[in-house]
Amino acid sequence: MEANRTNNKPNIIFILADDYGWDDIGYHNHLIHTPNLDRLASEGVKLENYYVQPICSPSREQLMTGRYQIRYGLQHGIIRNDRPHGLPLDEVTLPQRLKEIGYSTYMVGKWHLGFCKKEYTPLYRGFDKFYGFLTGSEDYWTHRRYGWYSGLDLRDQEKPALDENGTYSTHLFAKKASEMILKHKRSQPMFLYLSFQAVHGPRQVPETYLQEYMDINDNFDRIYAAQVTAMDEAVGNVTKALKTSGHWDNTVLIFSTDNGASKRVGSNWPLRGWKNTLWEGGVRGIGFVTSNLLEKTGRKSDALIHISDWFPTLLRISNGSTTGTKPLDGFDVWDAISTGKTSPRKELLHNIDPFYDAQTPSYSPLSCDNIFNTSTYAALRTGNWKLVTGYQGAGWKRRGPANDGFEESPDPPDKRLWLFNIHNDPGENHDLSKAHPDIVQDLLERLAAYNKTAVPIFWPDIDKRMNPQLHGDVFGPWL
Repeated sequence: MEANRTNNKPNIIFILADDYGWDDIGYHNHLIHTPNLDRLASEGVKLENYYVQPICSPSREQLMTGRYQIRYGLQHGIIRNDRPHGLPLDEVTLPQRLKEIGYSTYMVGKWHLGFCKKEYTPLYRGFDKFYGFLTGSEDYWTHRRYGWYSGLDLRDQEKPALDENGTYSTHLFAKKASEMILKHKRSQPMFLYLSFQAVHGPRQVPETYLQEYMDINDNFDRIYAAQVTAMDEAVGNVTKALKTSGHWDNTVLIFSTDNGASKRVGSNWPLRGWKNTLWEGGVRGIGFVTSNLLEKTGRKSDALIHISDWFPTLLRISNGSTTGTKPLDGFDVWDAISTGKTSPRKELLHNIDPFYDAQTPSYSPLSCDNIFNTSTYAALRTGNWKLVTGYQGAGWKRRGPANDGFEESPDPPDKRLWLFNIHNDPGENHDLSKAHPDIVQDLLERLAAYNKTAVPIFWPDIDKRMNPQLHGDVFGPWL
């Protein structure tokens, strides 16, 4: 049935994993133990042509806004903890829109969208409640970030959470999310954004989960696999809370990764590349939707879907409105997911980053008229065709017990342009650029058109005033 026939405003649970590889879920690889994720996916719709961004912050930005990162100057890198930047304050976020139509909005876990000023933090971007951390990674047990700048990074609302040293973050975040679910009144819809730290580094996991993977020789890969299973258990506990509380029947649950697995651990096989690359291994993501409100379930979907599509899609099923937002790049893909209709999305800009090779603090457009500089780090998909430009590197990594399954790229080091038919060649093994120069030209013109609309990259200087030692040993707003 259509979502709004049961309730005008269904509960929305969005679960985001971190650095989770394509080959690291049970229904893609039986060696990885994810019974809860496998069950939820099999009961819903597996999104097998679903895309995210190749690194942390950009995926979160596009989830929250429905807009490509070139629209607001964040097309280079992640949002850094030591630089005064973040998701621009004039961007309307998904929780803001849901809150306007009566949703209670909760967030648990990793933010990574800026915190130089309090206005950039979750409680000022549409969330009623926040329990989690602001930076990109930290210790799973102490909840401290170590390095050049060290300090505690765990907050309950706006106050530092000082009483969870020794509690594993995957367990902690599932517990806090479950508590919010159990306390929530059924008379009001809720939006819960559960953004796990898992399975990002550092490689830490309770010993009990390691017992399932003693056949993996490489210690880091063994811990990574155990982290996956710990996260799977956490998702199962959150699902149990939804069912116990009576919320499940009117809930849409979405699971997504933010990017592919890193080069060091995990696997995106048979896809090429890994986190921080525009190859499929960096940007094609694990994703599924499960809900009683879906019309056709128990299937795989090859509909082209991007993480920016959740903004208009979730507003549609909640009877919200996109009126008054800035122009969206996301599409309403609910019918493609629920009924199997063709996706309205025909094209996807993965990114254009002119700073990728030289992190210079200045900006100059690299296209004019219909010309695009192929040395620029960029990728675009139109239909089944994908064009990749700039320095890319990266080959393939098979899953191996000793982490020795690497296949190096056969490309010369100065190669800067590739064309693939992604439908026929998802592993990006066969460059077709010489065979189809007309398609290459068309896609270069499309990249040039996108680049004309890109706003200047905002990459401010490091601000040492953010040092947690100047703020009570806690990461937080400093301006």
